[in-house]
Amino acid sequence: MMLIKQLDLVDFIGHYEGFLSRPKALLLEGDCKIHLRYIQALESILFTPPQEVKPLESQLQLLKKFGYLKLDEIFEFIKIIRYFMYLKTLKCEGILKEWFDNILIPQSLLECAKTFENNGEIKQGIYLEFDVLCQRIVELKREISSQMHQILSQNKLTPYLVDKQIHLIDNEECLLLKAGFHYVLKGQIIHRSNTGFFYVLPQSIISLKDRLNHLCNQKEEQLFNICKEISLLFAKNFVFLKFINKEFDRFDSYQARLMFAKDRGLEFLSPKPNARNIQICEFKHPALKEPKPISLDFKGNVLILTGVNAGGKTMFLKSVLSVVFLAKYLLPMPINASKSSIDIFKFIHLILEDPQSSKNDISTFGGRMLEFSQILHQREGIIGIDEIELGTDSDEAASLFKVLLEYLMNRENKVIITTHHKRLAALMAGNPRVQLLAALFDEEREMPTFSFLEGTIGKSYAFETALRYGIPKMLINEAKKVYGEDKEKLNILIEHSSHLERKLQKEIQEVQQKQKKLEHKRLQLKEKEEEMQETYKTKMNALEMLYYEAINEAKKAVKLQNSQEIHRQMNNANKIFYQIKKHYEEKSLERIKEFKIKDRVEYRRSKGIIVSIQRQMAVMQLDDGIKLKVPLNELNHSRNVLDTPQVKVNVKMPQSVNVSLDLHGMRAEEALEKLEEFISNSLIAGLDEVLIYHGIGTGRLSSVVRDFLEQHPKVVEFLDAPPKLGGFGAKIVKL
Repeated sequence: MMLIKQLDLVDFIGHYEGFLSRPKALLLEGDCKIHLRYIQALESILFTPPQEVKPLESQLQLLKKFGYLKLDEIFEFIKIIRYFMYLKTLKCEGILKEWFDNILIPQSLLECAKTFENNGEIKQGIYLEFDVLCQRIVELKREISSQMHQILSQNKLTPYLVDKQIHLIDNEECLLLKAGFHYVLKGQIIHRSNTGFFYVLPQSIISLKDRLNHLCNQKEEQLFNICKEISLLFAKNFVFLKFINKEFDRFDSYQARLMFAKDRGLEFLSPKPNARNIQICEFKHPALKEPKPISLDFKGNVLILTGVNAGGKTMFLKSVLSVVFLAKYLLPMPINASKSSIDIFKFIHLILEDPQSSKNDISTFGGRMLEFSQILHQREGIIGIDEIELGTDSDEAASLFKVLLEYLMNRENKVIITTHHKRLAALMAGNPRVQLLAALFDEEREMPTFSFLEGTIGKSYAFETALRYGIPKMLINEAKKVYGEDKEKLNILIEHSSHLERKLQKEIQEVQQKQKKLEHKRLQLKEKEEEMQETYKTKMNALEMLYYEAINEAKKAVKLQNSQEIHRQMNNANKIFYQIKKHYEEKSLERIKEFKIKDRVEYRRSKGIIVSIQRQMAVMQLDDGIKLKVPLNELNHSRNVLDTPQVKVNVKMPQSVNVSLDLHGMRAEEALEKLEEFISNSLIAGLDEVLIYHGIGTGRLSSVVRDFLEQHPKVVEFLDAPPKLGGFGAKIVKL
């Protein structure tokens, strides 16, 4: 694959493929999370990796057409069947046990597997006629060997022997003799040596050889009949053989990844759908002998790496895409997986080499444009471009590539580019979806640091690099004069303006957020005001109705001539009046009861604290120290959030706090109780990351723990622990 070569992963992938029992594609079809669960489960058992097995696609096609397999081809199927018979004997739990138990090998194939020795030969006692032929062939070969040694030991032949060895010429055993041998030995010359001697097959051996060839032909005929019989059996079980061949490849992919990870101390990073960012922690590119770990939090859509001659930009680009590539194919890598996260990308494309082609009459820039035209309409992928402005004027290229990059961003692609020119970086710096990364250079030691600074544009280190590689300092100083101070000042201004633009964008975002908060508060206050006005109107309407009832009762009393009736009506009016009065007094008392000592209150335009309360009066100490005695019903609680008295809560620290919790063997209810107590104690102790062991088992306890963590309001994130901390049987929880 071209991408593997571009990313310098050929040797790394080759080492992984060395753990496979047979070659196969890197891609694991299906959900990577499910595949990772099987790999983690496989890590918990001891097993012997499968021996080398040949690809069997063509043999399956032959069986589909009811063709006949050779003995060695049949044995390749037998090796797969025997390996799954071995896997079924292992003490597995959970998903592995379920997987192996679901592979039901037909009894006829189990009996067939017993037919073969470990070296692929047919066992004795299965096919008697075949056994007799094999035995006769062995005996005849012994007789031929014995006869040859007898001829060699004859005294009359000694003068004609060049040596006392039995030679093998064209698969024929013969003797090396001198001229004149026909006086003492009858035989057939089958070859002549460079020194003029003769390779002779004795006549007595020729007759034995004829008998041997006849027996071998009979054996081959018997062997063909046996292969024909087994092939017909395989054809009847074609569907199963096709299935188990595919399952073997799946298991082989799992075990090879696991063994490769153990061999090199690597970790698995499974891509997450809709992660929307690339978070890399301490990745070391495997092609480097002593790599410097790289870390990156790429949340935007475009990442621009600048810094001319600072070193490491191209390798940084390759490293990021390598992480994405290895995660996509679920290959282990040298990375801190627990602190890393990768999105699922539909495609990975790297534009790296100079695309100039004299054969096709394509210039460097023309080749770049051709490559861009092939990816412009793709979506949701990741694209790497090294030296994006290669082959044309930097100012024109900056404007062109700005438009192209924005087009790619709008199609939900992530783009990582390196550039030697600052113009493009300056144009893109104001876009909130663009991140800047500058390669740093140690000017004192005159060498690259292979480290990067986020949020800035890197400067050019052409003069420093030239000095480092032996260009005389006198010539460099002269070059600096030709370059001129104005150009250097312009570069500084570009970097400074870019920094100011990013700072301004950040301040604008902060102001917009504050405006949103203020608008939200304004709406809340408006709703509160409307609610209070509605309550006020309701109460006023009720009081007005009581008032008019009292007036009407008084008017009725005046019209009546009976003094007793007048007194009765007046009493009714007084009752209504006292109801109104009582209502106001109760409201006043309720309001008075709301206040207590040390409350923060307002009296007209003054603010202070209540020092003491006596009946309906309060002593209030103002902020300037003056004390006032004021009626309680004229006080209001302070509405200023800043004036709200502070509430102190004393929480008792747990006696002992651990960073891990083991739930093995617990019931679901008991585990949830322990887990809730553990999370609470961890929060009180100030821990921001803890480890919970729940094991694999039936998956019930794992499911309960996951559901609890998803619903807990103080759990920020949780993920499976790395293999060395428990793998799939544990969770790292961030609080």
